Amino acid sequence: MSQARENILGRLRGAGAAAEPARQAISTSEPTWSAREKRLRFIDRLTAVRAEVIETDAASVGAVLAGWFEVRGLRTLLHDPASPWADAIAAEAEEAAEFPRLLAFDQEIETWRDALFHAVDAAITTTLGGIAETGSLILWPTPAEPRSMSLVPPLHIAIVEEDCLFATFSEAIDKQGWREKMPTNALLISGPSKSADIERTLAYGVHGPKTLVVLLVRSEETADEGEGEEEDG
Repeated sequence: MSQARENILGRLRGAGAAAEPARQAISTSEPTWSAREKRLRFIDRLTAVRAEVIETDAASVGAVLAGWFEVRGLRTLLHDPASPWADAIAAEAEEAAEFPRLLAFDQEIETWRDALFHAVDAAITTTLGGIAETGSLILWPTPAEPRSMSLVPPLHIAIVEEDCLFATFSEAIDKQGWREKMPTNALLISGPSKSADIERTLAYGVHGPKTLVVLLVRSEETADEGEGEEEDG
């Protein structure tokens, strides 16, 4: 090898070594946020990406939905008739003047694909909880609430219980025991659908739901705190 080539290679090796950044230790500790801090972070992350968050209590879920539907004129709502919120939803559907007609995912998608894509205005799903760090919803699809319920209708309504808010995804996996019952499919949803073109212009509603509404069901403890805050104000 010529001396000139050896000199060139030596300079390249030296430049590479000098350019290598210093390695930093990665922190694996979980945030120690209070329930209130997790709730506020969760709401902040979701609203930052144009999701709508409605805080309510368990007894008011049906009434809140009825009031929300009344001013939007939706025709149909896809839901799970066996969900924990089904009775409240059905009761409001019978009494409210402007409640959309309820539908269930009770047939194979091949037999009603056109109706699902073109005649369902909204779908409401339960969740396994939410992630405060990223403002994400955790969904485990089931035969009664398949993936298409949260991915196809233009409006997705998700019910999240505050007691199931976790600081991070890893905390949710650990506390919900995912290792023992790993799902065949899991969804993490962070806001309505969005996409960016080559110029990095962000557009919402390009594919999937154009609108995401999250009903955040407050725990009894924090619901009482909220009432106190209003009285103080």
